[in-house]
Amino acid sequence: MTAPARDLSASAKEPAEDAPPPSMRLRELVFGAACAAAVRAAARLRVADALGDAPMTVETLASAVKTDPKPLRRLLRALSCYGVFAERPDGTFAHTETSRLLREDDPHSLRYIAMWCTEPWTWDAWPKLDEAVRSGRNVVEDLYGKEFFVYLNEDAPESADVFNRAMTTSSEQSAREVAALLDLSGSRSVADLGGGQGHVVACLLDKYPAMRGYLLDLPKVVEKALPRLREGGDLADRARVVPGDIREAVPVDADVYIIKNILEWDDESTARLLANVVAAGGPGARVVVIENLVDDTPSMRFSTAMDLLLLLNVGGAKHTTDSMVRRLGEAGLSVNDIRPVNPYLHAFDCTVPA
Repeated sequence: MTAPARDLSASAKEPAEDAPPPSMRLRELVFGAACAAAVRAAARLRVADALGDAPMTVETLASAVKTDPKPLRRLLRALSCYGVFAERPDGTFAHTETSRLLREDDPHSLRYIAMWCTEPWTWDAWPKLDEAVRSGRNVVEDLYGKEFFVYLNEDAPESADVFNRAMTTSSEQSAREVAALLDLSGSRSVADLGGGQGHVVACLLDKYPAMRGYLLDLPKVVEKALPRLREGGDLADRARVVPGDIREAVPVDADVYIIKNILEWDDESTARLLANVVAAGGPGARVVVIENLVDDTPSMRFSTAMDLLLLLNVGGAKHTTDSMVRRLGEAGLSVNDIRPVNPYLHAFDCTVPA
């Protein structure tokens, strides 16, 4: 489907936010779960998809998404306090720029990201944050008796699907920016490690017609690799899809390795992954690490929240610039350059020294 044209005259403006007094702000913060749950409900109900460019009555919306009008009005009223939808004086509701991001057909859609950050396991894990802070360990293994991604794939397949869709959306949206940033002139091959469906490597193969590309990720992930990279696709003669766990081995010899948004696991897994890359590439190999940071970024609230969620699920962490440079140095990599990809991502351009 094609995303509807953005007619901002038909979208309500988001309300200006006056800072509440501290007592009110703290009350709002402790009810943050209500806001997250409301966004999740709207995403699952596809309210944003049902709401078009023109304002709609709650009754019409309720019919479209198969809900009771009265509780739907309560949901929308709560969300409009945060600029997600807007209630008009006549009682109808309209889109805001934020609510449009919950549309699945919006080119900047965050629908699956919103659902991933509010999946059922998160509601089990958040109340145990104090335990994770005391111990420095994840809480998921105590909750479910399994390592996080094993639990997802074996016991929570719907959550695993939401995760894969969220990562695909994120990769689609940043892949062209990554490809535009990187100068791989003179490189014969590139490997995207943990690259999901292969959006980054596809963009790089488009940019460099003589280059070969490799996509490495877990078997269930690369089963859904972009058709362009698979047999019969227009990039298939220059692409190879490799199933495997990059924490165990990197069975690809390439000039350039790209590691995007996966150096967030526990210290042992991260060190093992980087060691595998250094061993696979050998002296002179280029390694580009792309990550969200918890310093020097406009996305601090989101990044620091994700940092805490990583502590809960895998015992991992988002990095500061200094901690990332230190981690890469400990792995035997030389950091040559650090540049922003966009307001949310930074690229650390490294080499394996002789």
